[in-house]
Amino acid sequence: MKFYIATDHAGYGVKDFVKVYVHSKGHEIVDLGPDSDERVDYPDFAKKCAEAVITDKGSFGILICGTGIGISIAANKVAGIRAALCHDAYTASVTRAHNDANILCFGERVVGRGVIESMIDAFCDTEFEGGRHTERVHKIEGCSFGADLG
Repeated sequence: MKFYIATDHAGYGVKDFVKVYVHSKGHEIVDLGPDSDERVDYPDFAKKCAEAVITDKGSFGILICGTGIGISIAANKVAGIRAALCHDAYTASVTRAHNDANILCFGERVVGRGVIESMIDAFCDTEFEGGRHTERVHKIEGCSFGADLG
């Protein structure tokens, strides 16, 4: 899998940890910034990651801020993005299975490193179930019902 990662200053502290962990699992990871823990505006980095995921078909994203709330809201403004704020392995798994989420979001201030690892594993190991969930994803996207997500 290929992941794009971005944070704000409040999520910067775990970015290198996440990059190393994702790479250790055999996945590619592209860092979209920031390059320091200087104050930045999370919407700018959420947009950068979301646009990269949309442009690079089949890729995924990881976004981190203090709580994960703001950065997930901002990412979901980009058409085609389903950025999910997760707090544990269960929510990371279910969002892939039921929502076909393409960006994993979380907060550095609310989850520890062990939880981060378990969320990444669950997100990577879970496939979209399709079926009844396909219609719901289409409703989220504003698409016509019954089309195959492929």
